[in-house]
Amino acid sequence: MTTAVVVGGGPNGLAAGLRLAKQGVEVTVLEAGDQIGGGARSGELGTPGLIHDFCSAFHPMGVSSPVWTEFGLDRYGLQWAWPEIDCVHPLDSGSAAVLHQSLDETADGLGEDGTRWHCTFDRLVADFDDIAPDLLRPIINIPHHPFKLGMFGPKALLPATTLAKYFKTPEAQALYAGVAAHAFTRLDRPMTASLGLMITASGHKFGWPVAVGGSGAITRAAAAALTDLGGRIETGVTVTDRAQIPAADLVLLDLSAAQVHSLYGDLMPARIARSYQRYRVGSAAFKVDFAITGDIPWRNPEATRAGTVHLGGALPEIIETERQRAAGQMADRPFVLVGQQYLADPSRSNGDVNPIWSYAHVPAGYDGDATEAVIAQIERFAPGFRDTVVSVESKGPVQLAQYNPNYAAGDIIGGANDGLQMLFRPRIGLDPYATGVDGVYICSQTAPPGAGIHGLCGHHAAMSALKKA
Repeated sequence: MTTAVVVGGGPNGLAAGLRLAKQGVEVTVLEAGDQIGGGARSGELGTPGLIHDFCSAFHPMGVSSPVWTEFGLDRYGLQWAWPEIDCVHPLDSGSAAVLHQSLDETADGLGEDGTRWHCTFDRLVADFDDIAPDLLRPIINIPHHPFKLGMFGPKALLPATTLAKYFKTPEAQALYAGVAAHAFTRLDRPMTASLGLMITASGHKFGWPVAVGGSGAITRAAAAALTDLGGRIETGVTVTDRAQIPAADLVLLDLSAAQVHSLYGDLMPARIARSYQRYRVGSAAFKVDFAITGDIPWRNPEATRAGTVHLGGALPEIIETERQRAAGQMADRPFVLVGQQYLADPSRSNGDVNPIWSYAHVPAGYDGDATEAVIAQIERFAPGFRDTVVSVESKGPVQLAQYNPNYAAGDIIGGANDGLQMLFRPRIGLDPYATGVDGVYICSQTAPPGAGIHGLCGHHAAMSALKKA
């Protein structure tokens, strides 16, 4: 086993390449785009001098990734920057919940819910370094810390709505539910509490930093590290047929389940092929990037210092809008995430013109224009926002899928997070990375542990390939 081809140059494809190259494998990465990066790309979007993140923006799981740490991406120019406040969730009353990296500071700001916040997160944050490796890999495994994992399990199995209602104040309820909404699924389903717990705990442990110069700095550094290990990267190479993949001992696919099936479905065992065919995409994002003069005029002053602002109103509204989206209905007031990365990384701005990143949760395949709905949500909590806007660039689900074919129907998280699919991606099996075709593995966010610029899907897939080679 001496050669490998990785199809797809996103974070997971590059992570897979790094792992293989370190073991002496001759690696070639084929990327369809004119630049590597997948969900971690950045650059100008219409307004000169501004750096926008094209998809992924904040990286609590990236800064803590053992993959990026092992390969020393800091030596290749990767730097992290933290906002003063990680996240703010404003309410219509003018109050807001504030998520600091400090658990104590967060709890202190939640009033009577401070003790409950401590009870929910103290142990998880303290044990995070031990249990994260067990959680961020295939669900069928022998845990390294079974007792600590067992302490996490009962909360993780709950619906996010149940855990949110453990808190008594509208602020604490909304803060937790807004983080849990990153799962892009109905929040009243079992196990939906898990992602909110993990993201919040990761934030308390490591913060929600940005990559200086844009998220593309992560994948540029990974590509440089791979090149140093002898790997080759070819851009502008679209693979639509397996005959286009050069002969190699190993093939790793940083692609969606549908794309993998289209390439190798006829060679897969029937049961695996059926699993790939049945794999369901998740709900979609509608992305809107702004250039604005000055800062967003948030009604709540804490939001002016936050890297991320969640706009979803109080808990009942979040529950209902996420239910509507999951049912295929476009909400009048969709859940919106706003990124103010320039607060941590001023190099993204041009004078007093600043880039603003945002996206709304919309139904899969939504073909309407949600730009005005996003603007209205921001204006709801920041009256006068419209007057600051210099330019607007929108990408709906169709455009997102064109930008990155892995984002089928606008699904940016690699598949629906519900039912058994939440646990077993892309199929039930001891080795979910194996496709059933000798030497061929899936290494995208469709595989465990799922979405995030952590590279762990690629790392685990490469480890699986090395063990079987």
